[in-house]
Amino acid sequence: MTGITHKVVAITGASSGIGEATARLLAERGAAVVLGARREDRLDALARDIRDRGGRAVACAVDVTRREDLHRLVDRAVAEFGRLDVLVGNAGISKIGPVADLDVDGWSAMIDVNVRGVLHGVAAALPVFRRQGRGHLVTTLSTAGLKITPTMAVYAGTKNAVRTVVEGLRQESTDGVLRTTSISPGYVSTELADSIDDPVLRGAVRENMAEFAIRPEAVARAIAFAVEQPDDVEIGEITIRPTVQD
Repeated sequence: MTGITHKVVAITGASSGIGEATARLLAERGAAVVLGARREDRLDALARDIRDRGGRAVACAVDVTRREDLHRLVDRAVAEFGRLDVLVGNAGISKIGPVADLDVDGWSAMIDVNVRGVLHGVAAALPVFRRQGRGHLVTTLSTAGLKITPTMAVYAGTKNAVRTVVEGLRQESTDGVLRTTSISPGYVSTELADSIDDPVLRGAVRENMAEFAIRPEAVARAIAFAVEQPDDVEIGEITIRPTVQD
């Protein structure tokens, strides 16, 4: 038995990378997982694999830019498993490039997914957490928001916007009902680079990933550490990066 056993955890961006690794690990440790992402075929395959291994998992098609999709994800958790203990807001995209490129469409896409997507999750989950008297919001941010570098200014801005919102929510929620955790990964071997439009930048990021990125399972273990704590313990922030990353 662990502090994860019997918890119900909904995860966005669950079809690959950190989201998939987190779903697998938490299910192995006894949680029921509700998997949200846009790629239904991959979600369904992941849910089947988790169930085949003795875990509990259901899939729910989710586009985090649609508020109603997050409500459907939360409702699915409650309908299937009776409650929702944790929402892992993990969906994100990276449209990096110099600000002077004026990629307004890319900026808007990042704001919609990285910022509004998290807010939609908060709006869906918080009433359930309040009604239950307990709940945990885990959000995937980035070390890009901790060390600002060229080409990542707007991406980092979206992550730091969420960092600010989550910290404000934490300060507004010191009655013991809500726990918040912000996870800031560095280079992780995921499909995030696929959302980068510039082929040169996309290639550079992929090269760095191939050279020294950590596995998504490392971030999943950090998330599990925060989730398994007793209800009166809050792990506010975790930064996890390759040991060789600047």
